[in-house]
Amino acid sequence: MRKLLLVVFVILCSCQSDKKEKANLKIQSIPQKILPPAPYFVDIKANDVTLGKPAYGDWLFSHKENGQSFEQFVRTKHVVPTKEENIIYLQPIGKFNSMQIKQIELVRQYLQIFFQLETKVLENVSNDIIPNHARRIGDVGQEQFLAGYILTDVLKEENPNKRIALMAITEKDLYPKPEWNYVFGLASYRDKIAVSSMYRMQKEADFNLGLERLLKICSHEIGHMFGLHHCIEASCVMNGTNSMIETDSHSIRLCSLCQRKLNSGFNYDNLKRLKELEAFFQKNNLDEGLALMKKDFEKIKNK
Repeated sequence: MRKLLLVVFVILCSCQSDKKEKANLKIQSIPQKILPPAPYFVDIKANDVTLGKPAYGDWLFSHKENGQSFEQFVRTKHVVPTKEENIIYLQPIGKFNSMQIKQIELVRQYLQIFFQLETKVLENVSNDIIPNHARRIGDVGQEQFLAGYILTDVLKEENPNKRIALMAITEKDLYPKPEWNYVFGLASYRDKIAVSSMYRMQKEADFNLGLERLLKICSHEIGHMFGLHHCIEASCVMNGTNSMIETDSHSIRLCSLCQRKLNSGFNYDNLKRLKELEAFFQKNNLDEGLALMKKDFEKIKNK
């Protein structure tokens, strides 16, 4: 198997951005002058919730990260959309039930709003694409797929039209190597590909909680593909996490600093994005996300 720079992540965040540049990637040009934040980012910053001191078992307790300032972000070459590369793709692999199919479609809708980029779901691929040597039976009798095989032998050669990011979603459990019990996903940020599993996201979870976890996973991982590092400034979807409990406790919202970073290369309409996120959360009865968007609206209206 050809060697890739692979990053194992637990839930969202046992992952790190690949900082190496490939010559064929479209990258953000380095600005000559960094301007102060626009009023929008100043206003909504009041709603950022500062992270408390990490407790034993938290991501930041065991990972001493330095964070990423806006200046560091814009001065580091990173991928941005172009006319040639501006579509996010999701690749379902497996046999999904009706609830999972609905969740994948909602993830597509959400990512399209979150990144303000067209997002498409590719035609479903059968589990038969995974050969026997890349399968095994897990510790409780569940079938597991070798995550790295999906990256190197399924996704890496896929190049749908105008692809800027490609994420596979499987209903089967994943493992990264024989000595590991399982992994929630695996990614190669340099190649802008990733795979995540729905299997453990939905255990002991209702529809909305399972959906919320998927929204966090996918927006976080694709955020890394666009150059965002783990956030240590506020409760944010870009926070690192060590457990499902920690993931559930972190915000689905992108903090004001991370929003500013993303917008610097995308140049989307911040108010349009906020309105669309509010409408999505309201339509799908995701109360936490809805409350967060309403709070941001209030800060803007009061200025």
